[in-house]
Amino acid sequence: MENAIISNPSSASVPSEPSSLSGPKAELSRQHPAMLWTGRLLSGLYALFMLGASVTPKLLQMPMVDEQMIKFGWPAGSGLLIGLLELSCVLLYLIPRTSLLGCVLMMGVLGGAIVTHITAHNPLFSHTLFPIYVGLFMWGGLWLRSPELRALFPFASTSEEARASSKSPLRWLTKSLVRNVAR
Repeated sequence: MENAIISNPSSASVPSEPSSLSGPKAELSRQHPAMLWTGRLLSGLYALFMLGASVTPKLLQMPMVDEQMIKFGWPAGSGLLIGLLELSCVLLYLIPRTSLLGCVLMMGVLGGAIVTHITAHNPLFSHTLFPIYVGLFMWGGLWLRSPELRALFPFASTSEEARASSKSPLRWLTKSLVRNVAR
């Protein structure tokens, strides 16, 4: 019988896994379930609204779309292209790895909608600013479900930051900017 060396697993010098993360990665790994689900709800409402109220009529080339496009100074048939752009942005937004890209691209589309409403002299709060309301739902949903985005754009401050801001707002702003850029 061959001689076999059996080592005790507890005596082996294998680096142990840390029981919990520490540092910046630990902050990013913590996600409160209520924030995550609220973010998912807002993102879902945004996606359903865009798909149902904006994308579908344009892709189905409903007559009301061409009427509105002509009224706003767009050529007839341009609704299909805008609908395809919106659909692409919404799909990118719904994929977690590309959601930030979807947000940024959709803001370009929403910015175009704002310009269209301004040139048509539509009412400010009900028409012209409506794309901003949609964008707030979109970004709010992503901010709530993405720890990385919350780390980049924090809205809460620690008590130390609050004390520093009350003494010198410029110092606090500089410190916050440097901290966010360093991440």
